[in-house]
Amino acid sequence: MIDDERKKEASEQNECVSHTHPVPPGELGRYGVDGDPHSEMDIASYVEIEAPDENVQHVEKIKREIVIGDAYDIWEVTTDKDRWWVITNLTNLYSQKHFPSLDYTLSFHIGLMMRLRSRTDSVDGSDPSPFDEVLRRGEQASVKHDNAVEAEDYQAVGMLLRESLISLVGALRRRTEILDDVDRPQDSNFIGWTEVLTNQLCAGGTNKELRRHLKNISKETWQLVNWLTHARSANKTASSIAIHSCQTVIGHFIQILQRDRTDKTDECPICKSRNVRTHFDISIQPDGDYYMSCAVCDWTNHPEAHEE
Repeated sequence: MIDDERKKEASEQNECVSHTHPVPPGELGRYGVDGDPHSEMDIASYVEIEAPDENVQHVEKIKREIVIGDAYDIWEVTTDKDRWWVITNLTNLYSQKHFPSLDYTLSFHIGLMMRLRSRTDSVDGSDPSPFDEVLRRGEQASVKHDNAVEAEDYQAVGMLLRESLISLVGALRRRTEILDDVDRPQDSNFIGWTEVLTNQLCAGGTNKELRRHLKNISKETWQLVNWLTHARSANKTASSIAIHSCQTVIGHFIQILQRDRTDKTDECPICKSRNVRTHFDISIQPDGDYYMSCAVCDWTNHPEAHEE
């Protein structure tokens, strides 16, 4: 009997002790190791805007997934009423009541974002851009392609693509300062204008290979489109390739025109990393303002950081 009591006592001493109650969401942040307070504030603000009757109690980054070159940050957010998945690029939130599986939610999110991005090529009257005519003609070509049957239908696709490319150089010309001593081709000379615009927008020795690529792909796309316009053997495959080639050229030149906004040169003054993010804080006087932070070190130019 004594031996049995000793064995029971020893067994009780060796048992692991576990919590019988959950840690309150507001306390979880105390035990995080790799917190990112600036990004956490962004996510919390986003949730409280999308769910205005809820108060965020805890924000935790779960992981980052790279899918076909695109990065998706996945966050778990606990409020006083619900638990949410928040997935970026583009940011959207999903209630865990309806989306309990994270893998399924991520797959759903990626599919939804791909569909939204595919609609950005359509002209939006509420958000005009310098390339509305270019995109409209490209959209008309895609619709014509989808309904095409005869060779003449696919030739018509080539004509619409041709007009789209001419509209592209027109839009680029109006937004590019061309030097006075540069010879200006005729308005319909697509190849000539892409030479001029590429030299202007991609000047310098470091852009040599980029210039060569843009000129080559522009010339070959123009030649393909003109062939399609007159080819009696025009078919669905040739039409599809021409459409995708034009979309590539148009996308390249829009990127080049906007490169100053997309090529970030800001770097952290402490660690020199270019992983500098922009945040908005409504509490910055008088009406809220933007500030920056470094994702690598603790640097930030938030006003309160200089007051400490």
